[in-house]
Formats: sequence, structure tokens, C-alpha cells
Amino acid sequence: MISLDIGFSPCPNDTYIFHAMLHHMVDTGPFKFISHVLDVEDLNHLAFEGTFPITKVSFYAYLLLKDRYDLLDSGSALGYGCGPLVVARKEIASLEDATLAVPGRHTTAFLLLQLWQPKVKKIEITRFDHILPGLASGKYDAGVIIHEGRFVYPAYQCKKVIDLGEWWECKTGLPIPLGCILLRKDMSAYKHQVESTLRASVEYAFAHPGRSRDYIKNHAQELDDQVIDNHISLYVNSFTLSLGETGIKSIHALEEMARCRKIL
Repeated sequence: MISLDIGFSPCPNDTYIFHAMLHHMVDTGPFKFISHVLDVEDLNHLAFEGTFPITKVSFYAYLLLKDRYDLLDSGSALGYGCGPLVVARKEIASLEDATLAVPGRHTTAFLLLQLWQPKVKKIEITRFDHILPGLASGKYDAGVIIHEGRFVYPAYQCKKVIDLGEWWECKTGLPIPLGCILLRKDMSAYKHQVESTLRASVEYAFAHPGRSRDYIKNHAQELDDQVIDNHISLYVNSFTLSLGETGIKSIHALEEMARCRKIL
């Protein structure tokens, strides 16, 4: 038996797709997967240290880690209408002088913000689940929200400034690449088997959507079933099964735009 540590976030889309392979509901071959559930920005930092052989990261982090990790074809969060939102409680004349919270320095959300508004200066790095409370308290003028925040921000009396996913789609006509699953290059001999197991886990999740609910709720920030369902339906789709030609094209477009703006 080969033990492999795997890091992923507590968000419903991740717990939903990994549930079957972690609980032996699909054939895992020679592998025993040991889960580590952490915030995505923590996972980004740990990936730079090479901590986990298999890990979820933001696509922004992946673009900086291509020499150390291989991208897996299954497991990505990538699609249309699912991008990060910039929100605020009151109208802001200019974001250049506003204090703006972002959910991590290596998140795709921060990369998109830089691509959209490169002149933003007052950036506060904080956990994604601290942004809406920070806006409510007046600590931040605006924030870039991801994950469940997309569904609950009106409860914090916040209004949308821009949907960065819509902005990206208008610019490129492509789905927005948000997060992905990587395999450390020293484990590349296992790539095909790990990829197949992950794809089988995603297929199981699609076929038996209710079986992972307790596991999802053990980790989710928002426990409302409708919020969980909305989250999964938004971030888990055909691109999660396989990136395909369109998915790969969107990743190349993100890298090219970031390099042209001298962000990478």
C-alpha cells in the first residue's frame, strides 16, 4: 500500500469530489490517501514548500509552480459564471485609494484583481471567510470574495462592484480557471493512476450527490443545504472531470495575460 498525503480546501466543491476516493467508494488501486483540509491560501504556501505530493492550489500559484508540480486533468474548479466578486457596502469613487481585502496573495482572485485594476495599492491579505465580516465592521472598504461568500454577501449589506469572472469572459470568451489539483513531479510515475482515481471519484460524486453531504457539512463554512448545492453546481462541472481543450486554452490565456502585465 502506498500512502499519499493530499491537501484540499474545506469548500463543498473539494469535499464533494474527494469524498469517494477518501472513503474507498471507488477503486483506489495501490493508494491510501491521507487528507489534510486547509484554506486554499495555506495550501498555496505549502505547495511552494513541496509539502504534499497531491494538493489543491489556485491557478495563480500553479503558474508559479510549473517546474515543481504537474497539473492533473481532473479535479479543477473552472467554468463560466463562477468568478470572484468585488463587493462593498457603499459606493466607492475610486478603488485606487480604497482598502481592499483579498483572500490570499497567490489566489486567482488576487491575480484577476491585478489584471482588472492594476493601480489598486491598499491591499489587505486575509482569509476568505474574514472578508465579509471585515466589510461589515468597516475594517475594509471593499473585498474580493470567493467560495460561499458569493452566495451570502447580500446578508452583509454588500453590493457587487464587479464580477471578475464576467470581466474575464468578456475579455477572452473562455471559462475562468480558479483552482486545480497538482501532483509533485517526484511522484510523476503515479500520475496516470492518481488521475484515474480522482476522475472516478468525481464521477461517483455526480452519480451519488447525496452521499457526501455529511462529510461536506463537517468542513463547510456555510451549512445551509441550498448554499452547499449552489456552491457545488457552480464550481463542479464537466471541466472538473477533464480540462479538455477549452480548459487548457483558458489556462494558457491566464498565463499569457499575467506575463504581458508583468505579474508573473
